[in-house]
Amino acid sequence: MQVDEIIAKAQEATGLTDLGDPSVLEGLEVLIKASNEEARLSDVGAQRWQATIVGTLSNRLRIVDYLKRHPELLERPVEKPLFVFGLPRTGTTLTINLLSADPARRCLLRWEALNSAPPAQAGELHTDPRFIAEQERLAFAIKHAPQIAAIHYEDADSPTECQYAMALSFSAQIFDANVRIPSYRDWFLKTSYLPAFRFHKQLLQLLQANNGGRWTLKNPWHPLFLDDLTTVYPDAQLVMTHRDPVEVVGSACSLIRHVRPMFSDDVDLREIAEQMIETFDHMITRQNAFRDKHGEDSIFDIQYADQLRDPVGVMRRLYAHFDEELTPEAEAAMTSLLANNPQGKHGKHTYSLAEFGLTDAGVREHFKDYCDRYRIPVRAAAT
Repeated sequence: MQVDEIIAKAQEATGLTDLGDPSVLEGLEVLIKASNEEARLSDVGAQRWQATIVGTLSNRLRIVDYLKRHPELLERPVEKPLFVFGLPRTGTTLTINLLSADPARRCLLRWEALNSAPPAQAGELHTDPRFIAEQERLAFAIKHAPQIAAIHYEDADSPTECQYAMALSFSAQIFDANVRIPSYRDWFLKTSYLPAFRFHKQLLQLLQANNGGRWTLKNPWHPLFLDDLTTVYPDAQLVMTHRDPVEVVGSACSLIRHVRPMFSDDVDLREIAEQMIETFDHMITRQNAFRDKHGEDSIFDIQYADQLRDPVGVMRRLYAHFDEELTPEAEAAMTSLLANNPQGKHGKHTYSLAEFGLTDAGVREHFKDYCDRYRIPVRAAAT
């Protein structure tokens, strides 16, 4: 793959040429170089990976073009957005799904994150033809890879990770999750996220044109760049989820091991574990530093164990923390959502730390300081 070739394919697909902020090229160039030199892509995987990158760039071209034709959208505020984050597999999905049941809130939906412009017409977030097309694509994918649904399931109109919005600037962990690209990962961990967050906000301004509400977003990886997030969104409300690291590491590594074979026939499980743990260390360290600077109450904490035991009660505490009312209508909708979506609805996710060269005791010792600081309930060690 060549950068010029990728850009040309996206421009040909859309009939558009303006990429917007030229800083996007830095991440794209690093990603393409790493993909060529390090990803060990299979023939089919290379085709899929190129199509993914071209599709992401095509979406960006359409967003930039739409906003150039509707610049008034960039004058509309994004007020008090709420961001849910935490180490992956800690309950961020359950949290965002509960919050999305509140009719006053507005979440980034999967289909519109992937095919964003023009914005859906009023009241058509769940009927837009792009939603229908994405739902059909997901149904096909799940038929051929049901294990992915058991690990992490989304409908086309489910709230999705806003790292899809960050991917539009080619500064997102999702690329590192899908394929082995250590040099991109090194760049991603060190780069400024400000250009990506600025474009993230422009995307929200576009999407809220006809369907408003309080933006409520989730992305496990935001602890890496909280300073940049709050620079662009100074009134952001921050929520972090926590879970026993033994379960987090095993589950997260298992997800990666099921995704990467779609792009490569050479997947190193121990390397996945090493990279995941190192990234988790960065996430914990950086959000610790953010709290040390802004105060413990700058982030509202949710324990996964509490979330499973009393999910609506946790939501009541979250709303109270931000001095907001959880309306009877919202609470009833959350209760209904839970009843219709029991845990394990899409299958049971099984995994083992041993296949990644790890042990429960080793992982628990590695994350001991994190568990102690946030009083994370941990499973009793096997005897």
